[in-house]
Amino acid sequence: MKHVPLLLVAIIYLAYISLGLPDGIFGVAWPGIRLDIKLPLEYAGIITTLLIICSATSSFFSGAVVQRIGTGKLILFSCFLTASALFGYSIMPSALWIFIFALPLGLGQGAVDSGLNHYVANNLSSRHMNWLHCCWGIGAATGPFIFSALTTAGKSWRSSYTAISIMQFTLLIFFIFTISLWKTEKRNKTESTRHETMKAYLKLFTSRAPLLAMLVFFVYTGLEFCAGLWANSMFIESRGIPKATAGTWIGMFYFSLTAMRFVSGFIVDRIGNKNMIRAGLILAACGISLLFFKTSPALSIAGMIITGAGFAPIYPCMMHETPKRVSKNMSHLLLGCEVASANFGVMLLTTGTGKFIAATSLELLVPIMLAFAFILIFASESLNRTKLSTTD
Repeated sequence: MKHVPLLLVAIIYLAYISLGLPDGIFGVAWPGIRLDIKLPLEYAGIITTLLIICSATSSFFSGAVVQRIGTGKLILFSCFLTASALFGYSIMPSALWIFIFALPLGLGQGAVDSGLNHYVANNLSSRHMNWLHCCWGIGAATGPFIFSALTTAGKSWRSSYTAISIMQFTLLIFFIFTISLWKTEKRNKTESTRHETMKAYLKLFTSRAPLLAMLVFFVYTGLEFCAGLWANSMFIESRGIPKATAGTWIGMFYFSLTAMRFVSGFIVDRIGNKNMIRAGLILAACGISLLFFKTSPALSIAGMIITGAGFAPIYPCMMHETPKRVSKNMSHLLLGCEVASANFGVMLLTTGTGKFIAATSLELLVPIMLAFAFILIFASESLNRTKLSTTD
């Protein structure tokens, strides 16, 4: 891997922490938001869907943008979008503005996500990719703490968005003064015409390896969010677990996922991405299987912890393998498509699963999650056996 300045690595980590802040704060702030601007409870789902669509759209096209202007400029502009949108949330006068500001927030988050993943995949080791995604978990966990601290001090939900927007604008200043550091990026110097870019996208969607990679991201994120979102309902409504206890179990799931990404950073370069993905999928399947024992709280919490630990290396290691899955001049396009697929997996699989188990039985969540895990194992192993088919 090419040498990357330590300062730039630190800024990349900070940027990914900041990426998780809005994700973590929205859920806890929503009760205050909806009462203040007079929106129904269920509108949180509509706003989340809008954010995901915008994020997926910008992720999909980010590869072509990176090819033309580079990651540094893309991140700089995207950081400005997210900082402005978050500040807009803090001062919005009516309900209409929460939908308006969701557009730049989603577009900016998607571009930052795919842009940073592209840069790390091509310029840093898998160790840094795992630590990068550990940083998202830190940001997502920090958001609720910021909200709690400010509300305890008598501040409204608006102050929380003001605080994280200030953090984003501070990061933007860092990006402005360090923009020259991005010259280490490995970019394709040949400018592509719009026609050539469309042909490249067409190749991705007609080649086995890219399609399998996108399938893995689509199913994985759907599975991860199903575990984090619907398992809580299953524990409380179907198994009679107290809300506080169930919340702790979900917290342990995310803590395990984040902590194991930190640990994975120390071993992944020796073990390799493919072996880490394989081990993670097997471990996750074992953890999910423990959830079948619904009469044993000990096995349930063990299942959530083991599942989180298994999930930990899958997303970052898949991201880091992307430049090896396709030819060099296609990797930036595929990575954007993978992030877009991940967003749609969250939106479609998580929502679809929720509607299905609500109409049937919450206990069906476990076999559905296990089926997703087996699909991931099959798709991942098929991908490992697929040779590079997209040529320069």
